Amino acid sequence: MTEYALTLHEVCGPQPLDAVSLALLPGEIIGIIGPAGAGKTTLLKVAAGLLRPRRGTVCRSGAAGYAPEAPLFPPALTVREVLGYYARFHAIGAMRRVLVHDALEIAGLAPIANARAAALGRVDLQRLALAQATLGGRQVLLLDETLSGLDPLARRDLCTRVAHLVATGVAVLLAARDLSALERLASRVLVLRAGRVVRAGSVAALLAERVLEVFLDHPPPEPPPGFRVTAAGLEAPLAGRTPEAALALCRAHRLAVRASRVRVKSLEEIVLDAHDASR
Repeated sequence: MTEYALTLHEVCGPQPLDAVSLALLPGEIIGIIGPAGAGKTTLLKVAAGLLRPRRGTVCRSGAAGYAPEAPLFPPALTVREVLGYYARFHAIGAMRRVLVHDALEIAGLAPIANARAAALGRVDLQRLALAQATLGGRQVLLLDETLSGLDPLARRDLCTRVAHLVATGVAVLLAARDLSALERLASRVLVLRAGRVVRAGSVAALLAERVLEVFLDHPPPEPPPGFRVTAAGLEAPLAGRTPEAALALCRAHRLAVRASRVRVKSLEEIVLDAHDASR
């Protein structure tokens, strides 16, 4: 029997969550995507035990570490002191110092361990949030936009650090606006809209989806079935049909095709398509 690090079954509420289910394996990253108000933060807080669902079940293999989107820490405390404050809930004495040391190393904060929280920029605040979430050897991490809004170098560094944790068996549920980070890290993604999962699948399978672009000299009076009008002409997903079959349909509608090409969908496009289809 498969042992999951985290499972949610038909979880409803608080608003806007509505019948969300997922199963997260140890050593896996699931990305949570959706527009503002879709329920990403609420889902993470329910998974962490910070909010109670009206209905459904949440099962964790152990305590979960939660890193909020906008972390706040006592401004007068140093980075080391902040982690020491949280570490007191996990250990005492020398073991507490070990936990703080490990958290500093995990998040790359050792060089600024004596900097005050008030002086930290966004990147280092995100690092500190990740560090406190890992305290106590948490095997489930719930990260809310931890990788979003960062410059490319900082994002790459944090992605690498999260990947190292996952390689040790840590399971991660990651809400992110930065889809490039999810393309690099996540094995699966869930697309939320109004508290419901409107699309789900492995990143590899989703990014293998193809689209045929058809370039026309003049916009068509009406697109053929399965096509939609674009600025350049038409496009259609190639699920279950070949480019040749799709082009034959265009010719059957007496469309003068100037050129065509097949491209792979981006994760952003998949998210937007799922959002539009669920309206």
